[in-house]
Amino acid sequence: MLLSGNSSSHPVSFILLGIPGLENSQFCMAFLFCVMYVVAVVGNVTILHVIRTDHTLHRPMYLFLAMLAITDLVLSSSTQPKMLAILWSHAHEIEYHACLIQVFFIHAFASVESGVLMAMALDRYVAICFPLRHSSILTTSVVIKLGAAVMVRGLLWVSPFCFMISRMPFCPSGVIPQSYCEHMAVLKLLCADTRVNRAYGLLVAFSVVGFDMFVISISYVMILRAVLQLPSSEARFKAFGTCASHICVILAFYIPALFTFLTHRFGHHVPRVVHIMFANLYLLVPPMLNPIIYGVRTKQIRDRVITGCCGKTCEPGVTASQPFHLPY
Repeated sequence: MLLSGNSSSHPVSFILLGIPGLENSQFCMAFLFCVMYVVAVVGNVTILHVIRTDHTLHRPMYLFLAMLAITDLVLSSSTQPKMLAILWSHAHEIEYHACLIQVFFIHAFASVESGVLMAMALDRYVAICFPLRHSSILTTSVVIKLGAAVMVRGLLWVSPFCFMISRMPFCPSGVIPQSYCEHMAVLKLLCADTRVNRAYGLLVAFSVVGFDMFVISISYVMILRAVLQLPSSEARFKAFGTCASHICVILAFYIPALFTFLTHRFGHHVPRVVHIMFANLYLLVPPMLNPIIYGVRTKQIRDRVITGCCGKTCEPGVTASQPFHLPY
């Protein structure tokens, strides 16, 4: 780690090791990560293009899908290009300010993604439990305000991370044993008391994730009650099927994220390679899966993609006037 000329406490750069313990497999793993990243980018850009160009899709469920797609693009693009450069080109060095920017984007947009998933659960709840009032409750302005609130929450909660780190001295060793800069990994490089930083990190994590998971859980309990009261077994089966896919994506985001977060603080006996793999996957798997599950399984988007690619006329989907929908 090089030190800056005007300060003995702030480094010029850090060294990212990539995936320690799997050096012999890093080239093949980089190819797999590259494929997953390309799928994530193409899928999310396609969803954004379809929603932007088709005005019939400017409805709450599709606006939330667009927010999720933007968040996934930022999350995956904040880490994957550098990780591929490390694994393929051995470009292990990352500049100090670039590292802090990466910390900010990773944690801010992970918070945003959690908030968007919560908002999508609320949309599902309103659509199933109050189908006749869905359009009046979740208007476009309400959706935009929800999205703005989720974004502002992420920016405000995470900004102190970088501010506090930038005011503290670093130890001579500047090696980060993973493929991107993460808050706890950077804290371990500080030559100072980091109890305040760690306590604030715990507060943010449990406040954001705890609140979002509480709202998601309550929404699904109410949805379950409403679904069980449906008179048709076919309608109940369809509702359970769509809920299951949404829950799978929620679990795919929260389980690796919580595992990574808790391992940094309490999992001292977890093998490093397992920790690092989970840390990489939680920023890559959800952005890859979301456009597949929320896009391919949504008939309106799927039909428009097929029409655009193949020039085929799709079977008419659910019209915008239908109040009840199972969007995801």
